[in-house]
Amino acid sequence: MRIRFTKEQQEFRQEVSAFLEAETPPERRTIYGEFSEEKYWFGRALARKLAGKGWLTVGWPKEYGGGGKTFIEQSILDEQIGYHRVQRVGLTGLNFAGPAIMKFGSEEQKSRFLPPIARGEVEYCQGFTEPNAGSDLASLEMQARRDGDSYVLNGSKMFTSYYAHADYIYLLARTDPHAPKHRGISLFIVEMSAPGVSTRPLPYINGEVAAQTFFDDVRAPASALVGEENRGWYHAMTTLDYERAGLERYARVRRAFDDFVDFCRGSHYDGKPLSHDPVVRRKLAILKVGYGGLGLALLEGGVDAEPRPGSQRGGVHSLSLRHTAEVEIRPRGHGDTRPTGDPHPPVRACPPPGSHRRSQQGEPAPARRGHHGDTPQHHRPAGLGTPPVAAYGLRLHPSPGDAETLGP
Repeated sequence: MRIRFTKEQQEFRQEVSAFLEAETPPERRTIYGEFSEEKYWFGRALARKLAGKGWLTVGWPKEYGGGGKTFIEQSILDEQIGYHRVQRVGLTGLNFAGPAIMKFGSEEQKSRFLPPIARGEVEYCQGFTEPNAGSDLASLEMQARRDGDSYVLNGSKMFTSYYAHADYIYLLARTDPHAPKHRGISLFIVEMSAPGVSTRPLPYINGEVAAQTFFDDVRAPASALVGEENRGWYHAMTTLDYERAGLERYARVRRAFDDFVDFCRGSHYDGKPLSHDPVVRRKLAILKVGYGGLGLALLEGGVDAEPRPGSQRGGVHSLSLRHTAEVEIRPRGHGDTRPTGDPHPPVRACPPPGSHRRSQQGEPAPARRGHHGDTPQHHRPAGLGTPPVAAYGLRLHPSPGDAETLGP
């Protein structure tokens, strides 16, 4: 597949890259696995700047506060944000609630909710997972009972990210307890400040805090219903396909790969750069080729802005999650801090001590692939320090105008 950028798209790509490079000094860039309030609020401020330039929702229609461009421009922006390690905020509104309102919402909902999202002024959180409904989301138990001109909500949601900053929660609740489980579910947007909404923090090991969010006789106006009553499952599954294709996540890992390649070029063993070691080169090449294919699949999967039956977009996004997670947790060589028993042992540029012993057949035994701590400190190759925290990703070098990948 070959997607070629127009001249205007190439110029947009260069402009975005230059802007983000200038606006995100190294100390403001995100690090995988770390979170801080300071970086969150820096991300909020930067989102406002992007919105001021018409970029935050560059792929949205202009009548909803967007830039009126295509998915390609939106992909360029998302990839550049990922590559420059910008702290993202507002993603539930941008990726889920906004598209759901555009697709199924009333005109009043569109005029009320969409412009603030496009301006970067509001934060949404998502209320899907429940204590007894995770992967089998259709088994959710939260109730929304119609009472006159409002709905009364009772139940709880788990792992609510950004709850402390959110103005609204985008949630699913059961409006017909007697219908089959995939039916009788409705989609709502509820104010987090509504009486009866409370939270119990669930801290994560990276410093971020999610929550269990409780709803005790919470009254939401009938206008909080998005789309048709009892069709929320189908509305939600449709708008999940609007989620951006995963290029931002892909680009973050690709940037880490570029940093790791630089590390290998600057580290020496036996007087030669580590990047000249054939084992290292082979492993890096495998990762690079694999992510080249993933980048193409992600871009192709999102070119069609309108999800449709049989679309591969959701599957491609799932592939992105899996690939990225696998690469982010792969071994990082010396300095690795993974627990014993990790199924992905560290990549070694040279065999560990004692690996040249002979097998019973007289042939050299395979190099032992141990974990951190197997190699005594004095056997570490000179100049080989600890590589970056997330060691892998991808960087291809397309011809001018090509979009096989969207790197800077």
